[in-house]
Amino acid sequence: MHQDERPQEALTLLASGEIELRGRMPWSSNATFLVEVRDGDEAMRAVYKPGRGERPLWDFPPGLYRREAAAWALSELLGWELVPETIVRDGPLGEGSVQRFVDADFEQHYFTLLEDESLHGALRQMCAFDLVANNTDRKSGHCLVDGGRHLWGIDHGLCFHEDTKIRTVIWEFGGEAIPPDALETVDAALPRLGDALDAFLTPEEVAATCDRGQRLLKTRRFPLADPAGRCYPWPMV
Repeated sequence: MHQDERPQEALTLLASGEIELRGRMPWSSNATFLVEVRDGDEAMRAVYKPGRGERPLWDFPPGLYRREAAAWALSELLGWELVPETIVRDGPLGEGSVQRFVDADFEQHYFTLLEDESLHGALRQMCAFDLVANNTDRKSGHCLVDGGRHLWGIDHGLCFHEDTKIRTVIWEFGGEAIPPDALETVDAALPRLGDALDAFLTPEEVAATCDRGQRLLKTRRFPLADPAGRCYPWPMV
């Protein structure tokens, strides 16, 4: 299957295809594998993150892979198509997330993509998305652009914590008004958050996500970076 298949076709293949490990992804703190998902003549590359390969964290419970799927569900609910198709299923190393692999120029990242003003609208969307999802790990290398110049965000295992502690490299839009269409989209999505996220998050985490969305609607501006706070991830790329 071509990498630009329709989302529903990608989801069907991710859910029903046989997973074959191709190799471990470098520079990942948790076990992360490049896999091929195949069903007959249909095949695609994907990224598999099994729960058993996660390192214990003091501030997040086990099951980070479910947050990967929650991020996709939130992206779909908003209609922003920022997160590649992601599901939770059993695999060769147990249950985990399986996400469509984005074929991108991996020498590019947020700080280089920021130089292209045609991507600023999508980057503002990603900034708003991260504020609602409470992304605590938006590194520069987690921003990818495919061959069609579509922006994608990856690595969302550290999202949706109940306590607001955003850590991101995307602070260039701080102080700007959030685009009205983005606010309208968030406003329309909030009543349906439970339907989208209940399968992956606790009720408290869903409620906190709703609260962060309401805060955006109230402030109507991107926040400024707090130089005294831990607002940047490390490493940044």
